[in-house]
Amino acid sequence: MIGPTGAVKVMVATKPVDFRKGAEGLAALVRETMGADPFCGAIYVFRAKRADRVKLVYFDGTGVCLLAKRLEDGKFCWPAITDGVVRLTAAQLQALLEGLDWRRVHDARETRAPVAAS
Repeated sequence: MIGPTGAVKVMVATKPVDFRKGAEGLAALVRETMGADPFCGAIYVFRAKRADRVKLVYFDGTGVCLLAKRLEDGKFCWPAITDGVVRLTAAQLQALLEGLDWRRVHDARETRAPVAAS
């Protein structure tokens, strides 16, 4: 799957939502429960009660997009169910969507360039 790269802002709602909601309903939840602007270009991630389904809503500049994914085997790794939001990097989002443990993904370590060839 081709996903976001770079400095995209990814916000995960930690409380399950009603998965009958579409793009507009989820965008309204972004505004009401997260206190954020659903049209700012950030990606907002929502989960169902069963941890095997995820929906993403984001504004691509021309309209609101909705992506839904259901794992055929296994469950997505989710933060504890609480009121609140968790912020992920683009790499962590990619791991989440692949069904991997996104908590094990970290930023690249900074390496210094060598001063001289050895």
